[in-house]
Amino acid sequence: MRVQEVMTKEVLTISPGKSAEEAWDLMQGRRIHHLVVTEGSRIVGVLSDGDIGGRNGASLRRDQTVGDLMTDRVVTANSRTTVRQAANLMRGRSISSLVVASGNRPLGIVTVADLLTLIGRGAERPTPTAERRIINHRAPHRKRNRAMGVW
Repeated sequence: MRVQEVMTKEVLTISPGKSAEEAWDLMQGRRIHHLVVTEGSRIVGVLSDGDIGGRNGASLRRDQTVGDLMTDRVVTANSRTTVRQAANLMRGRSISSLVVASGNRPLGIVTVADLLTLIGRGAERPTPTAERRIINHRAPHRKRNRAMGVW
């Protein structure tokens, strides 16, 4: 399965010059946890609710811009990346989202929540059940001892 099948395609973007409080309001209004930060159509960062302090982060957001608080080392994948590769990339980098991009233009976003939803609903194709191998047990052969005349 590819990330293009599980990613959120309507990725919300914000410019780095916007206020952190405005970003928080946008996240709360849309019930999302990540925004892709862009200048024009170019990806320059990612902003998570953790980056801006979450519910108790009003003092952190005060007088701060998105550019001040965003993560500027964006990890991206292309739409043909497998879900397994994406999960391993996110786990290996300890990140909660992966921007799906074409060049430096955002196409979507995959989050840990997307991957957990995928696991929770199970594979779309039925998994073949493991067939039990039938083992025929036979009694061991008796050894013939010709010297003693015992069969």
